[in-house]
Amino acid sequence: MPSAQDPFYVVKEEIQESIDKLQSTFHQWEHIPSNTGERVNLIKELLAGCESIEWQVDELDKAIAVAARDPAWYGIDEVEIEKRRRWTGTARTQVRSVKKAVEAGKESNGTSSTSVNGMHRELMRLPNSHQTDRSNKYAGEDDDDFIASESDRQLLLIKQQDEDLDELGASLVRIGDVGLTIHDELLGQEKILDDLGMEMDSTSNRLDFVQKKVAMVMKKAGIKGQIMMILFLVVLFIVLFVLVFLT
Repeated sequence: MPSAQDPFYVVKEEIQESIDKLQSTFHQWEHIPSNTGERVNLIKELLAGCESIEWQVDELDKAIAVAARDPAWYGIDEVEIEKRRRWTGTARTQVRSVKKAVEAGKESNGTSSTSVNGMHRELMRLPNSHQTDRSNKYAGEDDDDFIASESDRQLLLIKQQDEDLDELGASLVRIGDVGLTIHDELLGQEKILDDLGMEMDSTSNRLDFVQKKVAMVMKKAGIKGQIMMILFLVVLFIVLFVLVFLT
């Protein structure tokens, strides 16, 4: 959201001050005779200033590109993004025009004053950033209502997100309760399985005891006794079969 606290406008003011100082030095350089030490020093100062400002504008363009990925997150809109891009484009053009004029004057060493003057006229035709800001001031005031409504929309979105988080928290609590219930059920099932295992062990021991007793009886009875027992069991099976399936 455009404001005095926006880092873009803080950096923009610093860059604009550097551009104004650069243009002032450029005008001073134009009126200094060639082949003088002062002119050479000003050329170095101008070229260094151009390099520094171009770097700052490039960094500002990178920040604008990042904000353009999700303008709503930074509280701005596409119109503001485009306005900032136009400003950096204008600033870059101003600096490059100064740099081009100075380099042309440096190479010609005073013999191509017409070319330098042409560069100067081209520089003068470029829109001044302060004038652009003043012309956009009233447009910015017209956007106050839109900015206010956008702020209200952002607050509403934040409130809705808080409500969604509260509902999510309640759901997590319910899921936790269900998890505890399942844990208790598993503990109960584990206890039942342990009891069943103990009963199976006890039954197995009893079965082993009975088998040993039967083996001892069979051994004592001999072959004749074993045959009699087998016949008895066969007769018992036939009787049970008749009672169950034929009656």
